[in-house]
Amino acid sequence: MSDSVLELTDRDFGLFRQLMLKEAGVSLTEAKRPLIIGRLSSRLRQLGLADFAAYYRYVTQGQDAEEWQRMIDLLTTHETYFFREEQHFHWLKRWAAAREVDAPMIWSAACSSGEEVYTIAMVLAEVLGLLSEWRVVGTDISSKVVATAQKGHYDESKLRGLPEYYKKKYCLKGTGSHAGTFLIDKKLREHTRFQVYNLINPQAWSERFDVVFLRNVMIYFDAPTKRQVVQQVSRQMKPRGTLIVGHSESLNGLMTGLRPLQPTIYVQE
Repeated sequence: MSDSVLELTDRDFGLFRQLMLKEAGVSLTEAKRPLIIGRLSSRLRQLGLADFAAYYRYVTQGQDAEEWQRMIDLLTTHETYFFREEQHFHWLKRWAAAREVDAPMIWSAACSSGEEVYTIAMVLAEVLGLLSEWRVVGTDISSKVVATAQKGHYDESKLRGLPEYYKKKYCLKGTGSHAGTFLIDKKLREHTRFQVYNLINPQAWSERFDVVFLRNVMIYFDAPTKRQVVQQVSRQMKPRGTLIVGHSESLNGLMTGLRPLQPTIYVQE
């Protein structure tokens, strides 16, 4: 197969759009057409497939479960960094300091590569200490980013947004072959757990959470999918639990049974 640019026909683009909406809740607009071509073309070549129609059949006919997950990894966006939208972490610090819950359970429902989870963990460690039995669970649809999150091992460039105090206290600077990287301290990582989880087709959990971070993921969903996701996430929350969404997101008009506590922060009624 040549290295020429592969054509993504309107029909094939429509098939991938429907697939990602149904299986991942992701709405791929026309602007995402180059992303599909750019990220999947190399997979077609490596698999020796002639066109996108052949690749669509390959991933939907159960020939290769690993390739299905690889496609999800490639077509989902994972932009994140430490203390992103830091006002939420100021709120979390005040909430934890009120000590309404002895061992809070927090869920980062679209955790990407883990920076959000470890930011939450740092805040809770500062307020509640590392000996308290609090827990942060991080989930994402992408197995690739979940694997990165589990390791807690990042390039130093990922430190943007992380205050110096937290760097020194909770990050171990790499040396030798690991120079230019850092590792989240083991004692902090012991309070976290990560797993692959699809917000559109979720598995049932016995766990219930005091606070759920569902940030900067609903911007990729249409209104019916947003409502479905929020309702399913709410079922995993404890009574009077709190849901936090991104600053560019809102639950207005979704009839979720959640009332606003302040902008982007909602409490279960």
